Amino acid sequence: MKKLNDWYSVFGGLTKQRTYRNQLGVTGVTPEWVKPGARWWYTHDRLRRAYRLLAKLIQREELFTYLRPEFAGLDISSSTNWIEGGTNAMLRDLLHRHRGMTEEHQRRAIEWWLLQHGAVAVEPHHLVRPEHHQPPVKAKPVPEADGPALYDTGLSAEEGLWQRHGWAGRS
Repeated sequence: MKKLNDWYSVFGGLTKQRTYRNQLGVTGVTPEWVKPGARWWYTHDRLRRAYRLLAKLIQREELFTYLRPEFAGLDISSSTNWIEGGTNAMLRDLLHRHRGMTEEHQRRAIEWWLLQHGAVAVEPHHLVRPEHHQPPVKAKPVPEADGPALYDTGLSAEEGLWQRHGWAGRS
């Protein structure tokens, strides 16, 4: 708290500096986060927000709560950020990188990742089931009929069903 107050006594003026639209002139560029009709904005907006956030947390006694003796021995997590940023983010990344997997394959991939990164890792040979040793049965292809289809469900532009616009089809 003392360091924050010391910082504010030296650099606090930066958090109060304003930029006025009429100071920029005709060719002046405003930041994208400034509202279109605003006549002024804080020059160092992000610095101001950071300082005010720390000041409010200190005022509410919510900053540095882990330094209090009554909380020293307890392992209390007030949020699930470590799950969202750690485990779930990695699983989302895995599924994003392999988007073409079926739902069953996605489940197996997540199980595999959790087993490999869990506290108690399982050896891969314990995961293999007897059906994994049998080769998959391929379906026999159905022979196609010779000649053109008498009635078909597909439509094509060659039949003249759609109008062409613009330069399409011109040479």
